[in-house]
Amino acid sequence: MPSPRIDPGDPASPPAPEAIESWLVDLGLTPGQRAERDGIVAWDLVLDGRRRRGLPITLILDPTVGLIVWALLAPPLGDGLRKTYRTLLRWNDEYPLAKFSVTDDGRPVLAVELPLRWLDGDEVGLALARVILIADRLFDETRPWLWIGGRVPDGYAEPAPRGESLIARFGPRLAELGERVELGEPSAPATRR
Repeated sequence: MPSPRIDPGDPASPPAPEAIESWLVDLGLTPGQRAERDGIVAWDLVLDGRRRRGLPITLILDPTVGLIVWALLAPPLGDGLRKTYRTLLRWNDEYPLAKFSVTDDGRPVLAVELPLRWLDGDEVGLALARVILIADRLFDETRPWLWIGGRVPDGYAEPAPRGESLIARFGPRLAELGERVELGEPSAPATRR
């Protein structure tokens, strides 16, 4: 079944916001409240990986670009940014389908962009799974950004991961991450170090 779009005859036409919301529901996700400004529409989600929990993700639909899946990796980092910038640049090289950057207020961001020509529900699910799995792979390196001393709080791994169905469905298609995604039980993050 073709993806619902504003003009189904034009593959470069942007999908309607309702289409994005429908795709999220089909992926088993509850889209956050829709925010619209100057023709750009956004939704907030919070998803969990097998290791990284509570990952805030914003989907941004820009009709001139496509969909941007934007994940905040950590709160503002403070003054020691030189090492962080080098790390983000290295990750930009290691994860070619993802972009790492820092917001104006110092928060590190992971983003995946989907151009209009590829934008459908399947690609949205694949992009969300990519973001979750990258955040999982970088969990040990980003822990010091999340908690003082990198110490994971007690009970952090307790809630069931909200992204597990995305990992199970789309993980095997993410070969660019350099490892086979196992579909078995999720591995819990280390609780203390």
